[in-house]
Amino acid sequence: MRRAIILLLDGVGIGALPDAALYNDTDSNTLKHLSEKIPNFHLPTLENLGLGYIETLKGINRVQYPLGCYGKMAELSPGKDSTTGHWELMGVVLNKPFPVYPNGFPQEIIEKFESAIGRKVLGNVAASGTEIINRLGAEHIKTKRPIVYTSADSVFQIAAHEEVIPLEELYRMCLIARKILTGEHAVLRVIARPFTGTPGNFIRTKNRRDFSLKPPRPTLLDIAKENSYEVVVIGKVDELFAHQGYTVSYHSVNNMECFDLTLQAIKKYRNGIIFTNFIQFDMDWGHRNDCENFYQGLLEFDRRLPELIDALTDSDILFITADHGNDPTTPSTDHSREYVPLIVYGKKILKGVSLGIRKTFADLGQTIAEYLHLPSLAFGKSFYKEIRI
Repeated sequence: MRRAIILLLDGVGIGALPDAALYNDTDSNTLKHLSEKIPNFHLPTLENLGLGYIETLKGINRVQYPLGCYGKMAELSPGKDSTTGHWELMGVVLNKPFPVYPNGFPQEIIEKFESAIGRKVLGNVAASGTEIINRLGAEHIKTKRPIVYTSADSVFQIAAHEEVIPLEELYRMCLIARKILTGEHAVLRVIARPFTGTPGNFIRTKNRRDFSLKPPRPTLLDIAKENSYEVVVIGKVDELFAHQGYTVSYHSVNNMECFDLTLQAIKKYRNGIIFTNFIQFDMDWGHRNDCENFYQGLLEFDRRLPELIDALTDSDILFITADHGNDPTTPSTDHSREYVPLIVYGKKILKGVSLGIRKTFADLGQTIAEYLHLPSLAFGKSFYKEIRI
């Protein structure tokens, strides 16, 4: 009856990686810059677990006897997106980044898509989702053409008014695009972006749906499931792994709802893996350069963390980490190429152990594989022997 619990703070990086210049991210350090920007910055629970030993953070002390083990991890895969980060944590390292289209998609892709759906499209540009529906929404209503756009991420997005193109038709278009976008054009996600309202008052609805690329190899989640472990994913983890490799999924984009679901899962599922993504740090605050709410989100997480720690059994190991950075203090509103923090806690593991700088996120997955007596992953070096009693 062994269990690994992963709490992933999406976008909470802790310093630019050595190759950050290739991504224009040399000045990024999400946690450090937040600590300097926010008056009276303090996260007492994470401080007690050893956060101050990972990076010098204003308001975070190096406690004399940290309760957890601590370090940071570098991303071996190219890129700085959530999917790449999550996959690498679970043992899949990529050798090339996913394609992006700052100037829109090639004409042959658009023509193939238009032919398959029987309609012409609008847009085919890189744009903000709210900006493009305000700009092209009225024309979309008039012509019934779907709006195709992308972003800094590897995505093919289709926006449509729910009263012009019904949801099921929009989802069908996304499935068609997913089948077309393969090989060199295999984008990470095709996203349905429905909206409602009238010109000047368009709003995106909650009926978004992601059609993700599947990992190229089995992940730790797949392997654990195949070996009869419970694999519970919470937040957006189900979408990031293309709805495979888990036994139970609870989908949410609200941090505190995800926290509640994690507590419920700890009580209900006694072995295997519980993997929770807290998306609001990235989605709501990092991308909007909202420093104050980013910190308030961290503070809320930190205040509730003792609740979760108290719920752990002797056979649990808790891992707190991230998938990339998203420094809200820089002019950029994009992800940042950063180290991610690594904090490990368990009632039956050592305390105060420095895990150093890990060469790949996959070290976390490899450690869990060893702890759960699963086959070794293709990448990563386990640090389980460094923390076990």
